[in-house]
Amino acid sequence: MKRMILALTAVVITLTMGAVVKPGIEVLRDGGFKELQGKRVGLVTNPSGIDNNLKSTVDILNEAPGVQLVALFGPEHGVRGNAHAGDAVGDEVDPATGVKMYSLFGKTHKPTAAMLRDIDVLVYDIQDIGCRSYTFYATMGVCMEACAECGKEFMVLDRPNPLGGNKVEGNLVEEGYFSFVSKYAIPYLYGLTPGELARLLNEEGHIKGHAKLTVIPMQGWTRDMKFRDTGMPWVLPSPQIPAPENAFFYPVSGILGELYIFNTGIGYTLPFETFAASWIDAEQLARRMNALNLPGMHFRPINYKPFYALSVAVDKSLQEVHGVQIYITDLDKANLVLTQFYFLQVIHEMYPDKQLFEQNPKRYAMFDKVCGTKEIRERFCKRYCVEDIESYFNKDAEAFKALSSKYYLYH
Repeated sequence: MKRMILALTAVVITLTMGAVVKPGIEVLRDGGFKELQGKRVGLVTNPSGIDNNLKSTVDILNEAPGVQLVALFGPEHGVRGNAHAGDAVGDEVDPATGVKMYSLFGKTHKPTAAMLRDIDVLVYDIQDIGCRSYTFYATMGVCMEACAECGKEFMVLDRPNPLGGNKVEGNLVEEGYFSFVSKYAIPYLYGLTPGELARLLNEEGHIKGHAKLTVIPMQGWTRDMKFRDTGMPWVLPSPQIPAPENAFFYPVSGILGELYIFNTGIGYTLPFETFAASWIDAEQLARRMNALNLPGMHFRPINYKPFYALSVAVDKSLQEVHGVQIYITDLDKANLVLTQFYFLQVIHEMYPDKQLFEQNPKRYAMFDKVCGTKEIRERFCKRYCVEDIESYFNKDAEAFKALSSKYYLYH
């Protein structure tokens, strides 16, 4: 037993000493939880809400002196991360704390007045990945809106953007294409931490009303930091983001995945890191992709058999697929989102009779929602050339950078 205690202590020391960044929950705790003293607290979180010793924010706030944790709110995948992607989550009680849990990914995505009735402040602590179609930022926004409507305080315990604070790519969402995967008029990659984004949403009129917002900033984070630079432990915020680097690849292939034609590594050991199908010549595809000389990107041929499929529409037989594994050699130089459109361009050159978009026309709606517009798909489908969409795709990025810089908490 003594050896086991010593071993566990060594792990804790290693985790703490390796971190150069303190997340908001640690800053809050180091300050004696003064912002929450005497208040009834609701917490929006999932397993990624932890301190640098892997202790859950749920447990930290439940044990905090002078703080009364009265409700938990779970986004997609639930508070404890025990729900599959897209599955509705029910209301229940957290067995570890006995605190009531409400689902924000079932009948409602937004806390109701009844859910908020017995709290004074709603706290948000989730590791996000800085991408518009990844729904946790949308949960944060609607929670902030609910607090504004009900006269409740809203607090964000800030965390890093795994891509750093300078990566902005993509057009703003347009009217008619707002959804939970494109909730607000922001670029596909928005280059902000959760706390910074909350400030922008609150001040720029993206939510109804104006919330009484408090952001507990990190200590030690700078905009040029990628997640590995922080020394912080990573807990997967959702099943297909098992490592920080998967946050880099999610925007590289996530839009393409909505077509249900290609395998992007989901169901294999490389989520979002491949472009593959049963009918592709892997060697030829790799040669053609590398011949594009895309900055910060490299591709190698890969052949594999997925272990499972998220949908039978993607691959009914789970046959072997062939394609490329994507390597990001320089994240700052790479244009992540457009890479999947370069892949479609090359595939169209290799297989002009495949009619890529026509194979699953029922997926157009979701594809357009994720893009935030129909213009990207319609312009691209005319010739399958990235140059036909590049200016439209990039048209809002610089203006958004200028606007969002007003809400920076870090430099």
